[in-house]
Amino acid sequence: MKAMVLNRLSQVRGDSRPLELVQLPDPTPGTGEILIKVSTCGVCHTELDEIEGRTPPPHLPIVPGHQVVGRVVQTGAAAARFKIGDRVGIAWIFSACGTCRDCQTGNENLCDQFKATGRDVHGGYAEYMTVPEGFAHDIPGIFSDSQAAPLLCAGAIGYRSLRLTGIQDGFNLGLTGFGASAHLVLHIARHKYPKSKIFVFARNQKERDFARELGAHWAGATEQPAPAKLDCMIDTTPAWKPVLEALKNLKSGGRLVINAIRKEDNDKNLLATLDYPSQLWMEKEIKSVANVARPDVRELLKLAAEIPIIPSLQEFALEDANRALSELKTRKIRGAKVLVVE
Repeated sequence: MKAMVLNRLSQVRGDSRPLELVQLPDPTPGTGEILIKVSTCGVCHTELDEIEGRTPPPHLPIVPGHQVVGRVVQTGAAAARFKIGDRVGIAWIFSACGTCRDCQTGNENLCDQFKATGRDVHGGYAEYMTVPEGFAHDIPGIFSDSQAAPLLCAGAIGYRSLRLTGIQDGFNLGLTGFGASAHLVLHIARHKYPKSKIFVFARNQKERDFARELGAHWAGATEQPAPAKLDCMIDTTPAWKPVLEALKNLKSGGRLVINAIRKEDNDKNLLATLDYPSQLWMEKEIKSVANVARPDVRELLKLAAEIPIIPSLQEFALEDANRALSELKTRKIRGAKVLVVE
């Protein structure tokens, strides 16, 4: 099969090719697994962190990609949930142990044996991949393969983040950073909380304009004060400055949810400038999001079909994965980027 493979950690630049197009043996499903013929795979900022070594894979080489849509072409022993030809999606959560306290209490995303698709095991930047059948998801018929892909990570982690804010209808919601995840959160929030106003903070004017097109009540620069205090906020950036700026806009008792797998080291000294009385006092909260659980993915897919949410996206051929990653790094973003594998 064709696959885009990461053989060594390296920087993503305009002319760099950190991923190599190679031929690999077709995988074979094990007990309880299914084999997927991949049709599309979303491109995520987390792949940049993997490739550049900020959240490195535990071993190399690895096939990245964790927003995968395809069709079942083979089932392993004891796999009976899907039949040949079924369309399924695979998200960031590839597997968890199922027996620890976190798994048993609905927090499988915190499991010590959590495995991530495209980081701990081969992902969807390839023609085929396998997955335990319990960790594959039905895709609603309303979505094309390309439209479904971003929902599996950007949508699901955004949905989990929104839920963790504790938002209620009528609350003012802030979104700082406006990429693939935040633009889907805006759709969800407008549907579920029609009385709420959504305030978007983004460093790029095009992103601010895009937010207004999608119905944001207000959009401004990262450091710009909002015209009203906010009950809750979601930060989707890899930097610390937006966190500090967000805290200034929170109401007393407000909550900031950080939807990011890591934060940049080169600006961590900014934390020393935090002004406790104005930014954190009065019972303001900061909460992080770690991974996703299967219910997040399935609930989001159902909700997205009901609304419906049709993600804004750009398509690239599998062979152009390096270009898609380069554009993502240089903030050439309008919605999500999706590789077309078939």
